[in-house]
Amino acid sequence: MSRLVQWPGHTWLALPIRLYMGGIFVYASWHKILYPGLFALDVATYDLLPLVLVNLVAIILPYVELIAGMILIVGFRTRTGAALIIAMLLLFTVALVIALARGLDMSCGCFASQTMEEDPITWMTAVRDVIWILLTFYVLIFDRHGIGIDRVLEPRA
Repeated sequence: MSRLVQWPGHTWLALPIRLYMGGIFVYASWHKILYPGLFALDVATYDLLPLVLVNLVAIILPYVELIAGMILIVGFRTRTGAALIIAMLLLFTVALVIALARGLDMSCGCFASQTMEEDPITWMTAVRDVIWILLTFYVLIFDRHGIGIDRVLEPRA
């Protein structure tokens, strides 16, 4: 198992995954940052949080997405960024599955708020999120000496 984890090819396999996942989270954060009221409506539509927390989540979550995405892109504290993204994706997936199980016909709120035509929730959205979790988990486990700021700051033996 140790040889698998130490394989130097992981660095090159993880790089496009990091850039892809980081880009997705940076892209997903922009609309939410620009239109927090619309995103708050998306959060409220899931009907999972007390209303008193909806605005707070709608304001803070997009910045966490932005920071986590940037962390993966630049490769600084990569494993922390990957862990953050996995945690968010797990929460998003659970919320999505609950909404689907309830039969809600709504926007995902992932990339654009309240636009059912562009961002509806479906079981394929849940499958997509699970695939993203697995990709990011790969980065978390195998990107030990990734290309980026972490490698520059890594102490030399």
